[in-house]
Amino acid sequence: MTDKLTTVPAAVEIVRRENCFQGFYRLDRVHLRHELFAGGMGREISRELFVRHDAVCVLPYDPQRDEVVLIEQFRVGALDKVANPWLVELVAGLIDKGESPEAVAHREAQEEAGLTFSALWPMTRYFPSPGGSDELVHLYLGRCSSEGAGGLHGLEEEGEDIRVRTWAFEDALQAVRDGQIANAATIIALQWLALNRDEVRGLWS
Repeated sequence: MTDKLTTVPAAVEIVRRENCFQGFYRLDRVHLRHELFAGGMGREISRELFVRHDAVCVLPYDPQRDEVVLIEQFRVGALDKVANPWLVELVAGLIDKGESPEAVAHREAQEEAGLTFSALWPMTRYFPSPGGSDELVHLYLGRCSSEGAGGLHGLEEEGEDIRVRTWAFEDALQAVRDGQIANAATIIALQWLALNRDEVRGLWS
């Protein structure tokens, strides 16, 4: 008899897939059946899927000064949800075809913050919204010098308008507690650093 509490379903049958929209991003409608926890295949279901490039997010960290470098920029997704849609975030970018996550991390550090990383520490990978998007985020800690970091950055041809600020680590963590930082990747990265800060500083200082 199958143990319904420990069996892990594995089978997925794609019945058909339709493209509903194609722009910078893509929207598909996927018709599928999948294995059930109780065993056997379930009925056919339909799900809209937001198809986009995987992303890289990096928390720039100076272990000597115990400071992080964060950016601020306008985000249209926050426009009708909060009073101020300029969010405090990590350095981030999308992975182009044939590009490694590490290469994206170094490229975006230069473009968005004028920073150079001497080392990258992989934190984790996660799906930010797997109920409707296939995006996978690669999260890193980037070793840098925060001395002189700041100013306005971003690529004009991409419409980027980015302000860079240096934060004492404890101030950034307090901003998470206060709700001032409301970006998922930034919250996860700062909490990861809070858990692993002693080890990081021991190895990177």
